[in-house]
Amino acid sequence: MFALQKSNKKVSSRLQISIKGVRDGVLLLPHNEYRLVLSISSINFELKSEAEQDALIDTYQNFLNSLGCDIQIVVRIRELDMDKYIAEFESRVKHEKESIYQEQLTNYTTFVRSLIQTNKILARQFYIVIPQNGNGDDFDSVKEQLHLNAEIIAKGLARMGMHSTQLTSLELLDLFYSFYNPGQAKRQPITEQTLELLNRSYL
Repeated sequence: MFALQKSNKKVSSRLQISIKGVRDGVLLLPHNEYRLVLSISSINFELKSEAEQDALIDTYQNFLNSLGCDIQIVVRIRELDMDKYIAEFESRVKHEKESIYQEQLTNYTTFVRSLIQTNKILARQFYIVIPQNGNGDDFDSVKEQLHLNAEIIAKGLARMGMHSTQLTSLELLDLFYSFYNPGQAKRQPITEQTLELLNRSYL
């Protein structure tokens, strides 16, 4: 069972995803279950030569066969927030002194606005979820084992030219927050203060 599965029941998001809390970048789930999440870079497989593709497939097979723990691969497709991107260019127009550059920036901003009116700009994000069970008494041992597994996975991914980064506690909360409340997450992002309040409430 993993937390990104939605439910049709009308209950709170926290109950749907069964998260007790977040501590030191580790998700705390019921029944003494824990999860560590890695954010993974991508590879454009189609642009590789046939020999490179074959080598990648072999390396990926070896990577999977060498794993000493279960993993879950999550691919998330979401619409990019272009408002901040456009706002940055509009700000540059105001501070640009050369008229020719002002015109170019204005034209580009107009083009982007017209583009997103008829097309959604999508981005893919890739994650690997590492599970671990514990007895509920020794969190440090659980965290150490999760980090060991994460290090092994990171080295295997590096052999394929992929980079991995462990999500922090704040990034983990933001991931679920934006997944279940995308509109609100855009208007009111999670802060470190929010994380502290949640930890006080649930840990």
